[in-house]
Amino acid sequence: MSKLEGEEILKKWRKIRPKERFPIVAVLDNIRSAYNVGSMFRTAECAYISELILCGITPYPPHPKIEKTALGTTELVPWTYFNNTFEAIQILKKKGFKIAILEITQNSLPIQIIKSKDFPLALIIGNEVTGVDDKIFSEADFILEIPLYGEKESLNVAVAFGIAIFFLIEKLNHI
Repeated sequence: MSKLEGEEILKKWRKIRPKERFPIVAVLDNIRSAYNVGSMFRTAECAYISELILCGITPYPPHPKIEKTALGTTELVPWTYFNNTFEAIQILKKKGFKIAILEITQNSLPIQIIKSKDFPLALIIGNEVTGVDDKIFSEADFILEIPLYGEKESLNVAVAFGIAIFFLIEKLNHI
């Protein structure tokens, strides 16, 4: 057994890549760290989601710290910047997207509840410290959480993003 490298890896993944990007948009609501944003660009490309929407104080390309972790994916992933997250969500709703917030609240539901009728889906990811802006909650169709089993109360935002996105794709692939 030998590891695949470079073009061999891409050849393998191109066999299963859908013709169009998955009907998932990620809305980054006031993410502070450019490194986290770069990581989310890389994950978004590997997951082949439709778009990243960067909002508020979220750093956006071109930015050297984003590029350090994005590794060129800012050129591959469709992305848009909005000064106001609420405005971005209103546009997504008009396009027929269901709105899901990834946040732990008293009423959040396990991400496993998502069904085929819930796509296309916009997943809102919030600030590393304060989470999703409170004003956005009234716009959500779902508040979703990733169940955690250890003693730490949360995951790094880019890690949570990756888990959530790949879980949603698995739901789509098995519907």
